[in-house]
Amino acid sequence: MLAVGVGDLKVSGKSGETLVTYGLGSCIGVAIWDPVARVGGLLHFMLPESQSDPQKAKLNPALYADTGIPTLFKSAYQLGADKKRLQVRVAGGAQVLDGDGVFNIGKRNYLAMKKIFWKAGVMVHAEEVGGNVSRTLRLEVGTGKLLLQEAGEEAREIGLRACA
Repeated sequence: MLAVGVGDLKVSGKSGETLVTYGLGSCIGVAIWDPVARVGGLLHFMLPESQSDPQKAKLNPALYADTGIPTLFKSAYQLGADKKRLQVRVAGGAQVLDGDGVFNIGKRNYLAMKKIFWKAGVMVHAEEVGGNVSRTLRLEVGTGKLLLQEAGEEAREIGLRACA
């Protein structure tokens, strides 16, 4: 099992490997998988925009949506993934520490991610976002199976929506 920390990302082409990230509160987890190349990736980004601290973003692009998402996709392409085949599923964006909604980090993260995907022509195949619970994601690289576990609940699979 490869752990993906906060502000981290991992990609793999090893079919027996599982990528896991814990504690997705206002952060967002982006899971990508190419069923032909059998390449998977998982990103756990914390904030929407790197312009708040360009130096930090340069050292760790996975902290931010605008630098982490492109880095995740490019890393998967280096292992043989193809953008047209990628299945994209996301989770997180909750409001867990900001009960009054003053900062709305989860919503801001979600909107930044959607804007990036829209500009890049990337479709999200499934999502579990919002609310006020912490989530864990596990991506099985060989099968593309994505398990989501909310605090205090059993893990369940996040499937793919039928594409029209």
